[in-house]
Amino acid sequence: MLAVVFAVGGFAVSRVRGMFGSQQLPTYADSTPAGSVSSSGPKRVRYEIFGAPGTIADINYMDPAGEAQQLNDVALPWSIDVETDAPSMVANIIAQGNSDFLGCRISSDGEVKDERTSSAVSAYVYCIAKSA
Repeated sequence: MLAVVFAVGGFAVSRVRGMFGSQQLPTYADSTPAGSVSSSGPKRVRYEIFGAPGTIADINYMDPAGEAQQLNDVALPWSIDVETDAPSMVANIIAQGNSDFLGCRISSDGEVKDERTSSAVSAYVYCIAKSA
């Protein structure tokens, strides 16, 4: 008798699952094949530090790999262009100078993403662009 109850119960469960659990739910995880991420080509990010004539500054910035780069005793104005194939990058620059005026600018493909200035003794300035 117990075997008959299990057989009938198993049959009933399989029928219910067939009715309610058989539909395929849509998934978006596999909608883009691997390696087919669209790219608009390399992105050019420009870091700039500017200040009063004769200003010398210590500069720290992030390269495209996310590594910190440090330059000491740099004559201003100063700039560097970096290039990346990544869809976006966090661009960050910090500088401290020996004058009372200092400024920074980050641009991506010619569009200014952040610009700041500082007027203080031994001026300190930073710029950050989260989606350069």
